[in-house]
Amino acid sequence: MTRQLKLTKFRELDINDPFFQSLKDGYSADFVKWFESKKDEDLYIVHDGKTLSGMVYLKEEEGVVDDIDPPLPNRRWLKVGTFKLEKKGTKLGERVVKKIFDTAILKQVDGIYVTVFQVHVELISLFEKYGFKKCGVKKTKNGVEDVYKRDLDEFTGDMVLDYPFIHRKAKKAWLLAIYPEFHTRLLPDSILRNEPLEIVQDVSHSNTIHKVYIAHVSFKNLKEGDAVVFYRTKPKTDKAPAKYRSVATSVCVVEEVKQRRDFADVDDFLKYCRPRSVYDEKELRFEFGRKGVLSVAKMTYNAAFNRRLTREALMDEVGIGGVRWNLVPLTEDQFDEIVRLGEINARLIID
Repeated sequence: MTRQLKLTKFRELDINDPFFQSLKDGYSADFVKWFESKKDEDLYIVHDGKTLSGMVYLKEEEGVVDDIDPPLPNRRWLKVGTFKLEKKGTKLGERVVKKIFDTAILKQVDGIYVTVFQVHVELISLFEKYGFKKCGVKKTKNGVEDVYKRDLDEFTGDMVLDYPFIHRKAKKAWLLAIYPEFHTRLLPDSILRNEPLEIVQDVSHSNTIHKVYIAHVSFKNLKEGDAVVFYRTKPKTDKAPAKYRSVATSVCVVEEVKQRRDFADVDDFLKYCRPRSVYDEKELRFEFGRKGVLSVAKMTYNAAFNRRLTREALMDEVGIGGVRWNLVPLTEDQFDEIVRLGEINARLIID
């Protein structure tokens, strides 16, 4: 069984699991007491059915946070209480960060903060990548931790620092088709109810916030900052009409677009695409070697729809024409209606 990120209770975990030893060492006896006091609370863990390899505990707080220096102001906060992930080279940390943001948006908090010891350089870099800034320190008998926060109502204009928010001012929107055999491997939070969970594998392209989509149609009109609505086509074996089985599931934002000529050779192409594409090395070599147009779009995975929109709904309620939907431009009104019907939190759309 592949590693999965799932919600559980503290009481379902064994404090004597080797995974917790480094936390016991870092926080002395306090960690065991703290762990036992949380027995009825929720946390996310990373588990493969046999081995525990990650955890993140999220806690809502309201008011002034006065156990750090300087105190955080009187707001609604989401505290990342404990975050440990055993490194296995699959970018699972990005997926956990996405879950933190998803929770913050769902809980309608004003900001997120995390305390972390300076030795955890990679963890600090991960948070800084997505807009967290050092804002103070927390002193305890176990040492001094730095405090990093992200205010969710302040924006820089940078699509990664502002993730998961989507800037819409002066940007275009598109509907982009993706085959079902690639859809959920690339966009795991957009899994359909009738798909097996095992399809979401513990691999880089599933875990990362940043996705690479490869196509043999022109992306010359796609620009940085454009919003892309992914449209999952129906399986070829499905005999039901496409209007019921093909669905829009997710919104991504374009980071950059490349063409074949932008890569020095196939190795350059592999280096760029392999960590974030659903294709393996053999498939990537084949795609690069195919004649004709080759387009590559790197995107951030910003939101999964709470309600999937069928092709019928996209035609009848959104007004998209019944053409072949490889890459279809959307008007501002059409995009807004898709966001509304897909029940994406309106807070994610800014400008």
